Amino acid sequence: AVKEHMIHGPCGLARKSTPCMVDGKCSKRFPKKFVDFTTVDNEGYPRYRCRDNGMHIEKNGVVVHGYVVPHNRKLLMKYGAHINVEWRNQSRSIKYLFKYVNRGHDRVTASFYQTTAYGEIEKPIDEINMFYDCRYVSSCEAAWRLLGFELQYKKPSVQRLSFHLKGEHNIVFEDDDPIDVVLNNPTVNESQFLAWMEANKMYPEARKLTYVEAPKIFFWNKTERVWTPRIRPGCIGRLSYVPPNAGDNYYLRCLVNVVRGATFHEDYMKVEDVQHMPYRDACYARGFLGDDREYIDGITEASQWASADSLRRMFASLLVSGSLGKPDEIWERCWQFLSNDVLHKQR
Repeated sequence: AVKEHMIHGPCGLARKSTPCMVDGKCSKRFPKKFVDFTTVDNEGYPRYRCRDNGMHIEKNGVVVHGYVVPHNRKLLMKYGAHINVEWRNQSRSIKYLFKYVNRGHDRVTASFYQTTAYGEIEKPIDEINMFYDCRYVSSCEAAWRLLGFELQYKKPSVQRLSFHLKGEHNIVFEDDDPIDVVLNNPTVNESQFLAWMEANKMYPEARKLTYVEAPKIFFWNKTERVWTPRIRPGCIGRLSYVPPNAGDNYYLRCLVNVVRGATFHEDYMKVEDVQHMPYRDACYARGFLGDDREYIDGITEASQWASADSLRRMFASLLVSGSLGKPDEIWERCWQFLSNDVLHKQR
C-alpha cells in the first residue's frame, strides 16, 4: 500500500520533468534526509524520522529512498488511498485548514450554445440568458446535506456583553418617532448591563458572579430584557473591547471583570467599603494601574537638556497615547519644567 499510494514522484536528477521540480529542486523537499529522531527545524517544519536501514523501493524503474509521504498506517490500510498526514504546531497551519469554513460555496459558470444540424456551434444570441452563474454542489456535499448532518457548530456558545457608564446606554428608535413616544418607551431605562444589576437584587446566586461570569448560569432574554436562570449551563461571556484611551469606559471595563454583586454603578467604584470617584481611582485602589512615576522621572530628566517646547511636545504625545494614569497629577509635578520659557516669550 505504501509503494502504491504513498511514494512521491520519484523526482530529482532521475526525472527532472516532474511538475514538482522548480529550479532543479523538488518544491516538496524530497528526498527527505536520513534522521534517527523526529525533530522540528528552525522554520517550524517537522523533520520526520527516516533511518538509513538499507531498505529501498523501486517505482517506475527508479530506486528511491526518502520519498515516502508522511502517512498513518491505519488510515492507509482502511481506505487504500493517498492520505497525507502531517504533524503541525504552527498557527498558520490551523488557518490553512479552517479557512475553508468561510470560503462559501463552490461556483461554476456554465454557457449554453445552439448547434446546427451539422454539429457546428453557433454563437450565443443573448449573452444574459445564455450564461448562468450557478452554485456547484459535489456528490459528497449533497449526500451530507440530504442526510441532515451538521455543517458547522460552535461550542461553547458565546454571549457578547455590553456595558456603559451611568445614564449613557444606547437607545434605538426610528428617525420619525415622536420624542414623547421615545421618552415614554419602557426600554429607555433598560439595558443588558442594568438588567444584570437587577438580577443581583433578585437572585442570591447572581451576587457570587461577576458580569462576565453571568452567562454561565444565567440566560439573557432579549424579548423580556431580563436575566433568568439558565436551564443548561455552559455559555461563556465576553465584554466588548475598549481601548485604554477611552477614559472611564476603559476603567469600568477593568472593574466589571472582578466586582461581584453590584446593584448600582457606584458599587463598581467601592473598594473595601470606601467609595472612590471616578472609576480610575477605584482601579488604582485595586492595584490595576501602575503609578506614573516613570513619566515624571522622564520629564524631570529630560528637563536638564531639552527645551520647554520639546517637553510640552513630549507631554502632549503621552496624553494622546492614553498611557498616563493621572495626567493632572503629572502636570502638578512637572508644570514648572513645561512652562519654563513662558516668561521669556512674554518679554
